[in-house]
Amino acid sequence: MISRNTIKHIQSLQKKKVRDEERLYSIEGDKLVREYLAAGRRLSLLAAKPEFISSLKQSDRALIDEIVPTSYEELKRISSLTTPHNALAVVRMPGRTAFEISLLHGPAIALESVQDPGNLGTIIRAAAWFGIRTIICSGNSVDVFNPKVIQASMGALLNVEVYYPELDLILQEAIKAGLPVYGTFLEGESVYGAELEDRGIIVFGNESKGISGNLESLVTKKLFIPGFPVSEHGVESLNVGMAASIVLSEFARRRR
Repeated sequence: MISRNTIKHIQSLQKKKVRDEERLYSIEGDKLVREYLAAGRRLSLLAAKPEFISSLKQSDRALIDEIVPTSYEELKRISSLTTPHNALAVVRMPGRTAFEISLLHGPAIALESVQDPGNLGTIIRAAAWFGIRTIICSGNSVDVFNPKVIQASMGALLNVEVYYPELDLILQEAIKAGLPVYGTFLEGESVYGAELEDRGIIVFGNESKGISGNLESLVTKKLFIPGFPVSEHGVESLNVGMAASIVLSEFARRRR
């Protein structure tokens, strides 16, 4: 049985302020918990149904600081989901490191004011799939450890580093280092015909406003995703998660 204090503590991790103070976040789902263990990530706490706990290997148990058998009703109380899974874990955040342009060995993604957790999770998943390991977010973007971001990324966060520096300063440093800064615009060059380099930063903007004028002035190569609709009605644009997936796919195709 899980204690009241533990329930309150896990529930509190749904708030960014608490996550930042304690440097902890939660993950939910049998598959996600097993992926973290398979990657050798230590879990501060595992709250799970007894049958899930009994299925763990000894090597998995060695990576868990505390294991608490939990009923379905208790999981409903601590879950951020409408229908809880069989397992929920608390994980310590990786150590804070500053992003440095000199450490960039391939394309990186920059996100300005991306607010929707599902979009950030989708972009993290696409980045991992297409071999991009670095995402740089503006300070007002959604928190990467938001439970909805974690769910949408489906474990891809294990393969991607996410930073929150001053985005305009990073782009200025990239330009000084001779790196291209790409951005998607309606007046840009088709991503399928444009020259794309192996290194650089690809900027995606806010869901409704796009890339701000402040960052647009720092974009050195404007890209456009051409559409091929069968009708002019009902399809005005792509959301930022879809747009990022298409652009990253083309960068990956060129690299190969």
